[in-house]
Amino acid sequence: MSNHCRYLASGYPRVPLKNGIGRVIGQLKRVTIKFCKSHGSSQGIRNFIEQDLLDFSRTHPDVVVYVKPRRHHSPVVVAEYLNGEKQYMSFHQFTRDETLMWLNHFTNRVGVPTVRYRKLLYTECPSIQGVWSPFTFRDPALNLETFPNPKFTIPENMPPTATERLRELFERQKLREENEKNLNVKNEEIEVQS
Repeated sequence: MSNHCRYLASGYPRVPLKNGIGRVIGQLKRVTIKFCKSHGSSQGIRNFIEQDLLDFSRTHPDVVVYVKPRRHHSPVVVAEYLNGEKQYMSFHQFTRDETLMWLNHFTNRVGVPTVRYRKLLYTECPSIQGVWSPFTFRDPALNLETFPNPKFTIPENMPPTATERLRELFERQKLREENEKNLNVKNEEIEVQS
């Protein structure tokens, strides 16, 4: 990893004004295309203006496009966003397709300056307990167990199978019969004594 990220501002991923919760509002409000009518480095921009600019304007009606011819200057595109941020980019020797690709990139951006993320998650109400994971409320004794352990291979909340229920009913029936025998024996002993 290079060291250029040290010089970027750091921050958290955010969306302006909760954009996208209801409907999405494009954040690009104005594009200014500055180019030269005769210089060779502006050929791609001129081809874009002649062939694709009207289609771009129809597909993005919320973006205002200004075209400013300047003599003997390298082509520049200035993108202005709703939050007041401006982005300048030189289009020197760009082709028509590259110009269209970059303008689509500008329309999909939010307008927030590029930042180095401190964390990939952000919340308005941070938790004192930390981030939840499946092991949050597990018994710490699990850290000392050796795996595979047959005790942990059985699901915890599994309903009993039909065979297990039959065995349980059979055991209950045996207990009832033994209790009835014991009661009968006690009754006979009481009758013998009287």
